[in-house]
Amino acid sequence: MKKTLFTILALAALLLSACQAEKKSEGPPAVKLMIVQGPDLITPDGEKFFIKGTNFGNWINPEGYMFGFRKTNSVRFINEMFCQLVGPDFTAEFWKTFKDNYITRKDVQFVKKTGSNTIRIPFHYKLFTDEDYMGLTVNQDGFARIDSIVEWCRAEGLYVILDMHDAPGGQTGDNIDDSYGYPWLFESAASQKLYCDVWRKIADYYKYEPVILGYELFNEPIAPYFENMEALNAKMKDVYKMGIKAIREVDKEHIILLGGSQWNGNFNPLRNVEFNDDKLMYTCHRYGGEPTPDAIRDFIVFRDSVNRPMYMGEIGHNTNEWMAAFCKTMEDNNIGWTFWPYKKMDGSCFASVVPPEGWDKIIEFSEAPRVTYKDIRDARPNQEEAKAIMLKMLEQCKFENNHIEEGYIRALGLNP
Repeated sequence: MKKTLFTILALAALLLSACQAEKKSEGPPAVKLMIVQGPDLITPDGEKFFIKGTNFGNWINPEGYMFGFRKTNSVRFINEMFCQLVGPDFTAEFWKTFKDNYITRKDVQFVKKTGSNTIRIPFHYKLFTDEDYMGLTVNQDGFARIDSIVEWCRAEGLYVILDMHDAPGGQTGDNIDDSYGYPWLFESAASQKLYCDVWRKIADYYKYEPVILGYELFNEPIAPYFENMEALNAKMKDVYKMGIKAIREVDKEHIILLGGSQWNGNFNPLRNVEFNDDKLMYTCHRYGGEPTPDAIRDFIVFRDSVNRPMYMGEIGHNTNEWMAAFCKTMEDNNIGWTFWPYKKMDGSCFASVVPPEGWDKIIEFSEAPRVTYKDIRDARPNQEEAKAIMLKMLEQCKFENNHIEEGYIRALGLNP
């Protein structure tokens, strides 16, 4: 009996070992991703892919002007102002509900119905750390938030571009990167390490996700305000190489996107730079100017010189006629686009947020001098009234309460 039992156990161990070996030999799941082929993107089905879509700006990377604020223009400033207005606890709850309401499955479904095929998601690096951000101080919800978009986009057949809009230390030196007024990323080893750590973490998590079109290492590096701008420009390629290396340690396949300096408009610092990666593409931005090929000539020439895709990650804030003309220019010159943004107050977007009655009081407080505690006390409106207005704003952010900007959408050649 003992011998029989021993034989059974031995056979079971052999079977378990064989199963484990077979599982190990299977390797990672076979995933078909978008690829780069010269100046074109090619789908897993072998078809040329032309990016058309929008940006989910303000959702997990708030910007003041989308709320009607002017001086209070970065997420750090907005959070501070809300805390001064209604306290930190109410502010934390506001941000959590804001993230729930601002972008939902209905928004993604609507983007699909317009004929768009891509959504760019600007995010703050703090969403993947334990730093204080948008109502959370530990266990940030970056993956949970982006996972929801990925799931909805998978169901709708949309692609996602992940854009680190705010890098550690700041890559721009202005409100758009929530920095302290200088692009410290290019001079701080600690910030560079964190930037690489966050990208490695994200890439490892999404390495088998076909909905992700690519990773945009950072947005609009190096504003043109700094006396040492050229020295900063010269450092950009090395910081890009750090990010590429970090991602490729865990993800060999997804496309990586690189933008030019000075609002993604200057590609001279990247000329003749060899990144030794065949899965790269480039991303430019343009606001204003003439909607003609001459306006994007530098982008076209650079694109042709490197023989990689060029894509207009941000464009917009103009008349419908201008946008329609620029869409044709970009399509004629094989430059895909995601217009900025999908949703905000005051139009010039896909879905406009109609501010609730009394929101002007919140704007007034945001613009008031708040240098001293006396300034804050003197400027603060009734707190209960302010809280009620903010709660109404959360309702107004929902898709069902938005105003669809049909003329804007048609100007892009899409269907409202």
